[in-house]
Amino acid sequence: MITCYLRYVIDPYKLAEFEEYARLWIPIVNRMGGIHHGYFLPSEGANNIAIALFSFPSLAAYEDYRTRMANDPECQAAFELDKRNRSIVSYERSFMRPVLG
Repeated sequence: MITCYLRYVIDPYKLAEFEEYARLWIPIVNRMGGIHHGYFLPSEGANNIAIALFSFPSLAAYEDYRTRMANDPECQAAFELDKRNRSIVSYERSFMRPVLG
């Protein structure tokens, strides 16, 4: 299993817009073979950092997901939403392997 850790720098004045964007991705990732563990939005501390975590059975499965995203209408609609809202300033993606029980 591989878990993707996405760290977003967001516009703190557009938190509602980012949350709308985030809510679109959870069912998309699940539908496309992943397990979305949720988005984590600012509460206390930094007001411009958000995190997303989702897992795929393997890096190859994640890469397949990334390829299929290009032609998926729901994915394209989510990307377009953020182009209009501009709630994401930047992001970084890392891959981790979980240690479970």
